[in-house]
Amino acid sequence: MYSYIKGELVEMTEEAVVVENHGIGYNIRIPQSLLDSLLGIGQEVKIYTYTYVREDAMLLYGFLTRDDLNVFKLLLGVNGVGPKGALAILSVMTPDDLRFAVLADDDKTIAKAPGIGKKTAQKLIIELKDKLSLEDAFALKSRNMARDGEVSSEIQTAKQEAVQALVALGYSSGEAMKAVNTVDLTEEPTVEEILKAALKQMALL
Repeated sequence: MYSYIKGELVEMTEEAVVVENHGIGYNIRIPQSLLDSLLGIGQEVKIYTYTYVREDAMLLYGFLTRDDLNVFKLLLGVNGVGPKGALAILSVMTPDDLRFAVLADDDKTIAKAPGIGKKTAQKLIIELKDKLSLEDAFALKSRNMARDGEVSSEIQTAKQEAVQALVALGYSSGEAMKAVNTVDLTEEPTVEEILKAALKQMALL
């Protein structure tokens, strides 16, 4: 119904914000993590929205980026995960964290979201794993970090190549992801350094 709503932020709670546009106040439910990114009342904001319609209500859910919104929609496609559950997951995990958790079969991290048990987390992984790829996950991670001014994409590229090398050695993508993500990185690690550290880490498991 609405692609996004742009206007003045006039109210904030732990569960929702109100954005005023041309005299209309839109009540938009948001993940708690979004609150940290908002500067405060009176600022102009652009919230990407999803309209959820049920018999007794029409609700708006909002996110700061299209990536957040797309992942929210992806979660809604999982059997047993409704808007409340999807919002809870994105309140404790970024889309990047969720993608890597799914690819690494990390149900424990996903189950940390309020109301999401281990069985639901495992079902989520099963249903989403075929819809995600390591290449896309790393590409999106690099793009998001560049947008936020964080670690350079070179490190993400090195990590991706290390994961691919481990898979070529016969490890599963999940095992490779877990090992690479547990490596303590230097400022500018090489693929070889990441690979050696990951192999050492896997030998301890």
